Amino acid sequence: MTPESTSAEWLTLSPELLDAIRTVAATEHLLVALDFDGVMAPLVDRPENARPLPRTAAAFAALTTLERTTTALISGRALDSLRLVASPPAESLLIGSHGAEAWLGPGSTPLTLDPEQLDLLAQVRATLAEIAGEAPGTHLEDKPAGVVLHTRQAADDVAEDAVAAARSALGGLEGVHLKTGKRVLETSVVHASKGEGITFLRQATEATAVLFAGDDVTDEDAFARLAKGDVGIKVGLGFTQAGYRVEAPVHMAEVLEALLKERRKALGDVPPSDIP
Repeated sequence: MTPESTSAEWLTLSPELLDAIRTVAATEHLLVALDFDGVMAPLVDRPENARPLPRTAAAFAALTTLERTTTALISGRALDSLRLVASPPAESLLIGSHGAEAWLGPGSTPLTLDPEQLDLLAQVRATLAEIAGEAPGTHLEDKPAGVVLHTRQAADDVAEDAVAAARSALGGLEGVHLKTGKRVLETSVVHASKGEGITFLRQATEATAVLFAGDDVTDEDAFARLAKGDVGIKVGLGFTQAGYRVEAPVHMAEVLEALLKERRKALGDVPPSDIP
């Protein structure tokens, strides 16, 4: 079954969100940018085990094939990790490491660190390795410009103590940037954000409107960069600057299927089954 052949009634989406989807689908050049973990894929204990939900991945891939439509993933993951778990369409653009890495196609310049940043990164890793060694259930993930302290498998008090210790040890180091996410503490020796990633992609693609969906605190930087006519969707609970919300990653399939249908109508590329 193709994404556009599913039910035309998007049962979990509010009328306001559906109206926003119809409006943004009519823009001249649409950028569809999504976080991966917690949006295209449910959150899992081990990052390497995450995979996109099939319906969501199918609708995302179908959007990629449309004219004047660009898809992108904006993730805290390093690009190599993002490619491995997301298996994005070849044409999709990628922003990794919270904006520190970017891939716009063949020839994209990889992230490089200067000697001072490399030394600082080694210091950060050594500090976090010592903390993780004393905190059962925590583990580290290396990225090109940082190290992540994962606490999802740790007891709550152990996780809190580990994050507090890491913040105390690293918070005063010049050039080290800290971000708190869902049971993770992100460290980086490069200043970057998903908000900068959204702005960069908008400029690079000359998009006239953006639909962005995210689930975590770090996605708020991107929501804050959205402009009038854009659509921001928060996946899950918690405070957000996004204008719209869906309950869980499974509902992103309906969002993308509705967007696919409306975008095809706007482009005059309507399958016969969708014509009244």
